[in-house]
Order: sequence, then structure tokens, then C-alpha cells
Amino acid sequence: MKLASPSLLGRRLTVEFIGTFVLVLTVGLATSSRGAGHLAPLAIGSALMVMVFAGGHISGAHYNPAVSFAMLLAGKLRPRHAPPYVITQLAAGVLAGLLVRALVGPATRAVLGSDWKILVGEYIFTAALAYVVLNVTAPQETQGNSFYGLAIGFTVVTGAFAVGGITGGAFNLAVALGDTITGALTWTHAWIYLLAGVLGGASGAILYAYVNQPPGDV
Repeated sequence: MKLASPSLLGRRLTVEFIGTFVLVLTVGLATSSRGAGHLAPLAIGSALMVMVFAGGHISGAHYNPAVSFAMLLAGKLRPRHAPPYVITQLAAGVLAGLLVRALVGPATRAVLGSDWKILVGEYIFTAALAYVVLNVTAPQETQGNSFYGLAIGFTVVTGAFAVGGITGGAFNLAVALGDTITGALTWTHAWIYLLAGVLGGASGAILYAYVNQPPGDV
């Protein structure tokens, strides 16, 4: 008996789950006491890069609620697909966080900056990530390019090296959720990562729309 082909949305959500799970798992393990130490940002960015290359042609390889929100605002994601994308990403973050705890135990709580410093740092690099994702994947001028995964992954590497010690370097609510489950972040900071994701995703979409307007008369 021939099995029915999976729906397009089902395949996309599967890819989103896999990519987000691998990303959050890498974050938790690479930043643990048994992890990559100062090279953790490279491991994290590399994990995102390879997952983007693997799934970009299927789901768009968001792996991040802020990116999905930016795609929605930019008209690159259907409104009815946005909630399933975000729910899938958050579920993957939860499961990855639980697996990290099972593998290496609870994390040591990160010593971060004050609330406003976390918010500013997370906002800036979440906006940068959404802006980069849109610019390397959405315009016709960049269709079929071979660098989009590298650009996206290294945006996270840059942000993690720059402000990771101040903010935790999440730039992604699914990552923040996973890190909270491991114990690296606290539940009292959850609102900061949520707000930074919403504002960063919106800002990235607005900047993308502005710089990609059709050229006007000189």
C-alpha cells in the first residue's frame, strides 16, 4: 500500500523542528562546562549555517520566531503558517533544552548585564539577523546565491562574540527558552528575550523593506 505524501506544511515544520533542535542543542552543549569554551560562538554559528543550507529550500530555514515574524511582515510567510512555525520552533527549543540537561546536567547560571543592557544587545543583533536573512534570501537579486547560509550563521557568530557575555547571546526566543530550561538563563528575563525578538524581527523587516524599494527618479 502506497503511503500518502506528506503535506508541504508538514515537511516545512519537520525541517523547522530539526534545524531549531540542532541549533538549541548545540548552544546548550557548546556553552556547557564540557563544551567549546571561547569557541562556542563558532560552533553555534556553524550549526545554524549547516541547518540553513540543509533546509532553506524547504522551509526557508527560519529556526527562530523573530525571523518568522520578520518574514511574515515582509510578506514572505503566509499568516496561517506563522503560528505553526513559531510553535514548532519553541517546542524544539524545549526538547533540546531538556536533552542538554540530561546529557551534561543543569547549566551554571550566566552572569549577565542589567535588564536594559540585555534588551539593547539582544534587540540589535536580532534585528541584524532578521535583516540579513531577508536580504540574502528574499530579493530576486540574491536568488540562487551560495552564501546565504554562511551569512546567516556568521551573523550569530558576530553577535555571540560581541554581546554574548552581556546578554547570553540568544537572538532567538527558542534558544532563550532552551537556555532557561538548562538553567543558563532565568525565567525572570523571559520577557526581555520575547520583547527583543518582536522588536528585532519588526525592525529587520522594516529595514529590509526600506532598502529594497524600487529605485525612484533621480
